Amino acid sequence: MPQLLIADDHPLFRAALRGAAAEAAEDVATCEAASLDDVLSILEARPDIDLVLLDLHMPGNHGLAGLAAIRAQFPAVAVALVSANEDPQIIRRALDHGAAGYIPKSAGLEELRDAIRAVLACEEWLPPALRPAVARARSAPGDADLAARLASLTPQQFRVLALVAEGLLNKQIADRLDVQERTVKAHLSAIFEKLGARNRTQASVLLRGLEIGDPAQRMDEG
Repeated sequence: MPQLLIADDHPLFRAALRGAAAEAAEDVATCEAASLDDVLSILEARPDIDLVLLDLHMPGNHGLAGLAAIRAQFPAVAVALVSANEDPQIIRRALDHGAAGYIPKSAGLEELRDAIRAVLACEEWLPPALRPAVARARSAPGDADLAARLASLTPQQFRVLALVAEGLLNKQIADRLDVQERTVKAHLSAIFEKLGARNRTQASVLLRGLEIGDPAQRMDEG
């Protein structure tokens, strides 16, 4: 029985994905999350999850950082991004960072069904109308290398890196993760070596480079 996690902060779109999943595979079981923290908590508790449909912009996730977090901490789980952003360059970056597919929120029920069916079958899926443009899009400089370096981090090392990027100090990270401060320092040394960073600032910049602005939010602000 396929196990699917639908991660989106809009209930109506979660319902649309749930309906498409029910038609895409027999006996599919779904659970839902409205924030990246919830996604990571569910994946920690549910090692049977096969696929995450991850909103590119939801609480706690601002672009590709959520994808990187899942790929680093739960490498056996497939992740397909779901977004209103149809920029071929963004889709190219998502694939370079390990996305199994990219599903536009403009997709109709049939396309949603096809996308879910394909990624559950371990196939890469892109919207047919965007495939030529994505094929022409060039990978961002260093993206493939960064994806490989981030994938080399252990789950705990990635958690430390994420907290460093949030601006937390070593003692605060130790308290958050319930470990000794010297353990955090050891993790940081390993993180710097794997990422080729000299210090926590450089390491933070690498992770924050995965952030992507939400076009819809910019329109609301305008």
